[in-house]
Amino acid sequence: MAWFKRKEKGITTATEDKKDVPKGLWYKSPTGKIIDTDELARNLWVSPEDDFHVRIGSKEYFEILFDNNEFKELDAKMTSKDPLNFVDTKKYSDRLKDVINKTGLNDAVRTGVGKSKGKDLVVCCMDFAFIGGSMGAVVGEKISRGIDYSIKNNVPFVMISKSGGARMMEAALSLMQLAKTSAKLAQLAEAKIPYISLCTDPTTGGTTASYAMLGDINISEPGALIGFAGPRVVRDTTGKDLPEGFQTAEFVLDHGFLDFIAHRKELKNKINLYIDLILNQEIR
Repeated sequence: MAWFKRKEKGITTATEDKKDVPKGLWYKSPTGKIIDTDELARNLWVSPEDDFHVRIGSKEYFEILFDNNEFKELDAKMTSKDPLNFVDTKKYSDRLKDVINKTGLNDAVRTGVGKSKGKDLVVCCMDFAFIGGSMGAVVGEKISRGIDYSIKNNVPFVMISKSGGARMMEAALSLMQLAKTSAKLAQLAEAKIPYISLCTDPTTGGTTASYAMLGDINISEPGALIGFAGPRVVRDTTGKDLPEGFQTAEFVLDHGFLDFIAHRKELKNKINLYIDLILNQEIR
């Protein structure tokens, strides 16, 4: 009866020979639909079952917008400092180090310059994975430098917002970025260079109060949350129940704060169409 007895103690299988199930094989959308992640990626991270647009970052948006995913990144090594020596549950300086190591990003926005449908385009894209896409001094500076590049080289500018708002760890320094980026966009308008603003899920707080709503054309992905304060804060402040779909892209469009809603599959074509129309040039 020795067949059920363990003759050797411990697990002797080599780590490289173990057959663990890989993580991330399936994705479950908020409506309960389950889809293979490889298929989801092929579908530009849009669930084919219910058309839900999964949150993606700058890497994926650059792949969508730039021809052959070829672009030059501007100010790639710029990182935030801790001028206020801010501490909450941990030091801000330590939080920055941790999130940089975890995400591989240097801050909450990246700027790419490349060809889109054959013509030059500057794209600033926020990453929610970096402290909730919060807007600090580096975010404002990188957006401003991206706008400067557009003005200097006469290249259309696209801003992709995905943010929880201003970064509290930088206090007034983060709030100053609202005025800074808005002033830069005024210079872009004076130069008559097109600016397309894309709001993705979520676009809230100081981001909404500044560059996200200052585009020549403001567009959004379907179902994105767009607003200044969160629904709970608005409800508590007004003392009223909120209408169904409050602060969704569709609600915001109906109330005149957006021009269009663009499906992710149509994003590249739509953005370049709007640029061609603004410039009164041949439609690509």
